[in-house]
Amino acid sequence: MGNNLRIVIAKPGLDGHDRGAKVVARTLRDAGHEVIYTGLRRTAKQIVETVRDEDARFLGLSSLSGAHNHLFPRVCELLIEEGLSDVIVFGGGIIPEDDRPALFSSGIKAIFGPGTPTDEILEFIDTASGMNDVGVGAKNDWHWQSAA
Repeated sequence: MGNNLRIVIAKPGLDGHDRGAKVVARTLRDAGHEVIYTGLRRTAKQIVETVRDEDARFLGLSSLSGAHNHLFPRVCELLIEEGLSDVIVFGGGIIPEDDRPALFSSGIKAIFGPGTPTDEILEFIDTASGMNDVGVGAKNDWHWQSAA
């Protein structure tokens, strides 16, 4: 993991549970990345503004409220509208398997559920950062396949 990347971790919507997001943020920071945690209850617009203002390469979204099917695609849509198509977006939280294909289609490149080893998230970051054309606006269907 040679690159020090700028990574935004965000909690969209009204979800007030941020323990997982904080664990991921700390893991990424401990691995040498610069992490910006937005805090709770951010709108899609606020999240995109933070990504833009911080010149982040990655965006991690966390949702435990069940609103991921609306919030995650909205953030992806706004990133593309703002010309931030190269940002790599990943998600985490309670996200049923049946919901994942639509999220991948919206531009999410990885989804990590409860109990995901933090090493897997670091491996995703390392792998995706070395690839071309995998941002939210990429025209390919690559997404992270969990080893589990």
